[in-house]
Amino acid sequence: MIQKRRSKIHGAGVYATRAIPKNTRIIDYAGEKISHGESLKRERRYIRNGRHIWCFTLSTRTVIDAGVGGNIARFINHACRPNCYIEIKDGTIWIRAARTIKKGEELTYDYNTDGDGLIPCQCRPDCQRLL
Repeated sequence: MIQKRRSKIHGAGVYATRAIPKNTRIIDYAGEKISHGESLKRERRYIRNGRHIWCFTLSTRTVIDAGVGGNIARFINHACRPNCYIEIKDGTIWIRAARTIKKGEELTYDYNTDGDGLIPCQCRPDCQRLL
């Protein structure tokens, strides 16, 4: 249903290999479950070493680090006008289709960050949001 390849948004991305109907569960966001404290330590280390951060908050106590044991869901890029949304159910983060996604279309969801990373959004040329 999906595959990783070069993205027009940023680096690698995930693309639909067939049409995906609205509300379909596409993939879970897999990785190692860690505490928020451990996540902050890892994020600082990842930034210092020039690596990507693939930490996703699961709950008030738990973060999933897709850099350890993750799948291709970690390559789904941010967009302020996404075609996917997140559903957290029974300790699993699901990426779901917000609308029908066409074959060949890049999957995106809103990362909903607080902007502390000061990473400029790249979802479209005129976007001014910081992630």
